[in-house]
Amino acid sequence: MQCFTLTTTEDHITHLVLNRPQALNTMNATFWRELGAALTEVQRAGQARVLVISSTGKHFSAGMALDVFGAGGTQMDDSSPEGRTAMGALIQHMRGTFTQLESLRIPVIAAIQGGCIGGAVDMVTACCLRYTTADAFFCIQEINIGMVADVGTLQRLPKLIPEAVVKELAYTGRRLPAARAQALGLVNEVFDSIEALLAGALQAAREIAAKPPVAIWGTKQAIHYARDHSTDDALKHMGLLQSAIWSNQHVRESITALQETRPGLFPALPVLQDFGAPAD
Repeated sequence: MQCFTLTTTEDHITHLVLNRPQALNTMNATFWRELGAALTEVQRAGQARVLVISSTGKHFSAGMALDVFGAGGTQMDDSSPEGRTAMGALIQHMRGTFTQLESLRIPVIAAIQGGCIGGAVDMVTACCLRYTTADAFFCIQEINIGMVADVGTLQRLPKLIPEAVVKELAYTGRRLPAARAQALGLVNEVFDSIEALLAGALQAAREIAAKPPVAIWGTKQAIHYARDHSTDDALKHMGLLQSAIWSNQHVRESITALQETRPGLFPALPVLQDFGAPAD
């Protein structure tokens, strides 16, 4: 892959590393193709129990690569209804790629150093947890180049931090430093160095990966449903969800593993089947 590396450890942690530091890890056309394909495979395979996303270089990502649009890239044709319809389809495709992050069967952890700008904010707000270095910052850059953020920031960020703060950032294009982001609840923890950041993110991933994968999946489903529905609806949903995934075996194994101070042994998530490949 050209835009990132993807590895899976023995601890069932898949680590995706953005690796275009010379281009500030901007999101070019190849990035969108590769990320969508990688997330589809992670979702299908069931091998990973946590996905960690980190980066290289001074900045996590400067967002959308400007050469995606214009000469040699995707033409944003605003001269006709047909052109604007095509523009909408492109935005929908990009938005869907980041929604894959949110809808994965496993938690996603973002480890962020330096700038998290424009489209990178769209990406990390679709993740479950966000850890940063002390010098990290977030910027809704789109307003600074004359457009509206359109791939998820304005929809997800108000559910993570106060709406008035989102408006301030979205209207002014100001930077949100890591310390303030942590105080607002956007960032889980701030680290002094990139090395400490990666160690902290991977430690959280190992703790999550040690739990029953189905219980982690159910927890993610319940939290997301509660975020988007009334408390009463979410409680009803919780009853159905718990009855669907409850496992006496998993509970017994979890308790026994705690008593014996050893890792629990739990079944992997199943490989997902689809109609993409012909039957043998």
